[in-house]
Amino acid sequence: MAKATTIKVKLLSTADTGFFYVAKKNSRTMTDKLSMRKYDPVVKKHVEFKETKIK
Repeated sequence: MAKATTIKVKLLSTADTGFFYVAKKNSRTMTDKLSMRKYDPVVKKHVEFKETKIK
């Protein structure tokens, strides 16, 4: 079977709260790790979220 073009990735908060978002990413066009600034409701601030694997 062919490999899927989009994969699901976990965006984990860098504030060490354990809060995460799940996002889709095109693995063929975006080969680097995903990094976004999003809202973390635990610390009630916008913080950096970095890509990790979904286990």
